[in-house]
Amino acid sequence: MRLKTPAEQVAAHLRMQILGGRWRGEMPGAPGLAAELGIDHRLVIAAFGLLEREGLLEARGAGRRRGILRMEHHSPPALRVQILPYEETDRQQHYMVDFLHRLLEMGHIAGMASKTLQDLDMDVSRVSRYVEKTKADAWVVLSASREILEWFAAQPTPAFAFAGRRRGVAIAGIGPEKVPAQQAALRRLVGLGHRRIVMLVREERRKPGPGFLERAFLDELESIGVRTGPYNLPDWKYEQEDFHRCLQSLFQHTPPTAMLIDGMPLFFAAQQRLAQLGILAPRDVSLVCLDPDPAFLWCRPSVAHIHWDFRPLVRRMTQWADHVARGRSDGRQSFTKAVFVEGGTIGPVPGGRE
Repeated sequence: MRLKTPAEQVAAHLRMQILGGRWRGEMPGAPGLAAELGIDHRLVIAAFGLLEREGLLEARGAGRRRGILRMEHHSPPALRVQILPYEETDRQQHYMVDFLHRLLEMGHIAGMASKTLQDLDMDVSRVSRYVEKTKADAWVVLSASREILEWFAAQPTPAFAFAGRRRGVAIAGIGPEKVPAQQAALRRLVGLGHRRIVMLVREERRKPGPGFLERAFLDELESIGVRTGPYNLPDWKYEQEDFHRCLQSLFQHTPPTAMLIDGMPLFFAAQQRLAQLGILAPRDVSLVCLDPDPAFLWCRPSVAHIHWDFRPLVRRMTQWADHVARGRSDGRQSFTKAVFVEGGTIGPVPGGRE
């Protein structure tokens, strides 16, 4: 689990005190609370800011104490929030565990759905039948296809899209803005002499046509004079056997010199399989993961990847759940900044070949 920052720890303590009824109407001032807790008053102010973003406190201007919204409005009813994962590994993601804990601290009933989108074959009819059988007041959907998100957007039950192909869909959501970071990664690879660059992503990111990030990848290659086609965005089914078949096929005839790979599970699976074939990064191929992961801290060589901070994503999902509980309309989509982190898994084109 991700360790909470000092401000988050103070906010969690104050939240419990508020929900327990210690204060009503308005909060004590920051200096008094800081003295009581034995901490700097700036830390209390930072915690106040977190609670304001959650909708628990309300700033009333300079020199005035913050109002306690939840107690004034008799607390919003508890929501039954279901998180629909993309695949099994999502259940252990630290940011999802953090989100669940925050919902529980706010008094909601939250949990992971028993099925994943992969279990349901990313099929709209199967997803709809499953959702209709599951008791929930709100849904958070992870990495879904456009068709799935359009179905959720048309339902009366509020839904929130975490990542996935949500651009242009009328649904609340958040995700990292990867395109500038991906462009930086591609330009670095091109600067190292790479031209045969492949992106390995899940099927729903490629069908019925390339997604926004995938289209940007192909456009960037075209802009430097590389003719693109199925080689650069290969087709494969999201299952183990076909993934390994795809990898082996890629390296049989015209092996790529660089690969961008979607997510930590696929990255490690590709790295391991290639090592079994005697293909090592960065000696024989450069590898970039399109997502961050805490496990990368333990890797030597370090993993080149696209990084973003998960905390704003968790805060935004928490804020949306609070708005839903209060009956407020919230369909806003937003993005968080992502950056390219150059690691030890990229290097010059092996042997000078392009």
